[in-house]
Amino acid sequence: MRAVAVLAVTLAIGACATPAQPAPDGPPMAQNGNDCAVIAAVAKEHYRFNTTDNVPPPLWLDDEGSGWNPRCDWSEYGLSFPATFHPNDRPQPQRVQWVSFKQPRYDGHGATIEAGILHGPLAGMGVECRVISGFAAWTVSECRNTWIS
Repeated sequence: MRAVAVLAVTLAIGACATPAQPAPDGPPMAQNGNDCAVIAAVAKEHYRFNTTDNVPPPLWLDDEGSGWNPRCDWSEYGLSFPATFHPNDRPQPQRVQWVSFKQPRYDGHGATIEAGILHGPLAGMGVECRVISGFAAWTVSECRNTWIS
């Protein structure tokens, strides 16, 4: 009986880790269903973006050639980016102000994600944030600077 329970749990965990299948008429979904929530946690807690007082700049998703392209319903997280761009978009708009996120890296305790923000032609900062999965949501535990312009 215990072996059956262990097998059931193993299969359930394996099903959660299955890579996302391409959407029938669009780009592939997020590789991990938590990607949007992790990005939203950093956007809201670290950058303090919301839909009223501190509206975010355009969003740039950095797939580093992996094809990662999460399609997120930002309103579900209380966010509203004026535009979302992917590195493969053509033509590339001139980037003067933006916030960017790379694909989160997960481990047994949460996720690490790299992000950056550009406020003007030569004014910006990059961070690497540690995000922890809590009871009801993802929360930022810490962020450290990685670059300053």
